[in-house]
Amino acid sequence: MENIPHIPVLYREVVNTFDDIKEGIIIDCTMGYGGHSSLILENNPNIKLVAIDQDQTAIDFSSKRLKPFGERVEIRKGRFSNVIKDILREYNPQDIKGVLADIGVSSLQLDQKDRGFSYESENLDMRMDKDAPLSASNVINEYSQNDLEIILREYGEIKNYKKLASVIMQNRPFHSAKELSQKLNPFLPKGKKIHPATLLMQAIRIEVNDELGELKNLLGALEEAKLPHAKIGIISFHSLEDRIVKQTFARWAKSCICPSEAMRCTCGNNHQLGKILTKKPVTAQDDELKTNARSRSAKLRVFQMEL
Repeated sequence: MENIPHIPVLYREVVNTFDDIKEGIIIDCTMGYGGHSSLILENNPNIKLVAIDQDQTAIDFSSKRLKPFGERVEIRKGRFSNVIKDILREYNPQDIKGVLADIGVSSLQLDQKDRGFSYESENLDMRMDKDAPLSASNVINEYSQNDLEIILREYGEIKNYKKLASVIMQNRPFHSAKELSQKLNPFLPKGKKIHPATLLMQAIRIEVNDELGELKNLLGALEEAKLPHAKIGIISFHSLEDRIVKQTFARWAKSCICPSEAMRCTCGNNHQLGKILTKKPVTAQDDELKTNARSRSAKLRVFQMEL
């Protein structure tokens, strides 16, 4: 695995986002296989990087990849929504100058068939942390029909969610993602750009790893910490994540938080945490789109804390 080349999405845009940070600490909440982390360390030679990941395979890989940077790198294992709280308590808020989160499954996790993320996998797992108690097998084979409908509707945004949930109930147990996608294929929405099972797998993966909850908890921890100078960059891959980031950044940028129907301001008009640096999400350039299919859906939003 050490020889696998891995180019992270929006690599130039991430480097440019943090390019003006000359010292202090940058937190990479989703280290993965060290792509963004290594680029940031190379481009910002005087910063320290604290990296987080819950996948031990990724940690083992990136520990070797980032070893040349020596004591400038600190790696923590766990869910970033929990570990970030420890980091924010341990370090002086003044020293934290940047936070990056690349939300979603990594391309190398997708490529590892035994992890169960791919619709071609002979496994039914999808856990980013292999030690986590909930797997895709639990979701598909044990959840009620109503719970399956909610997941497919809310996380997959699939219109015929009732039919899919019914087919799952009638044909379980399922033993692999491949078996699941093949059985449901006749009922899955057909699109020109993505495989029919993509939204199905997305919905299950989000449930297994509580991805939306993780994102909300991360943003909540950063808001509570009130970092005075930190630049926050979040990369999302589907509309549910992007909507959460967009709405949170918009709220952070508001000085007045009075209800819209209020006749006059009574909140003090001093609640602004900073400013949005990306009026529209930053997307991949043409050359990256041609070489990295995953970058097609990647969106980067950036917020500058000013407290």
